[in-house]
Amino acid sequence: MEEKEIRQTLSDIREMMSKSSRFQAISGWSIIVIGLYAAVASLMAAAVIGVGDWFPCFENLQKYANLNTPSRIRIAAFIAIGLFALSLLTVFVFAMIKSKRHNLPFALDKRMCQMLLDFFIPLVAGGLFSMALVMQGHYGLTSSVMLLFYGLALVNCSHYTYPILRYLGYAELILGIIDCFTMSHALLFWFLGFSVMHIVFGIAYVLMFERRK
Repeated sequence: MEEKEIRQTLSDIREMMSKSSRFQAISGWSIIVIGLYAAVASLMAAAVIGVGDWFPCFENLQKYANLNTPSRIRIAAFIAIGLFALSLLTVFVFAMIKSKRHNLPFALDKRMCQMLLDFFIPLVAGGLFSMALVMQGHYGLTSSVMLLFYGLALVNCSHYTYPILRYLGYAELILGIIDCFTMSHALLFWFLGFSVMHIVFGIAYVLMFERRK
């Protein structure tokens, strides 16, 4: 009986240490909102680029755009950059709200700095690589690069928070790899990765870690 109690105590201690070292302030609702942002950004990019086979309703918009393909791609890239900045702000605001509501630690300490560093290193590298591809006119793999490096960023920092973010990263990596071998559907994979996957995993995050609190 004493041995069972010791094991249970050790198990409880390990669980408490895991929770205390885990960044819990990330809100699942912010993940869902980012997915909604990405859905709107995808529609805007489709309107600018003119993806008639995917969104036939944008064919007329393309006729009046008077933009060549490089200009359209650059505008779509600026939309993606704006989405990224808005997403970061959303995550930060939702995390602050959640930390205050549930008395969770939210400070720029050494652990959070390391988490941000592990997240931004692959993300910035992927962003610069994507920018170079756009500037040199190599548009075909841009969406693949975004998905792959974003997936790597999520996997890289997931051990600081809940494991479900790691699986979101795996999903982004799988979509990015498939996109590498698929022609003419870049925006569709971008939409699936940044919109659909975020909404699905955000809902799962809320149900698993936030609804019961």
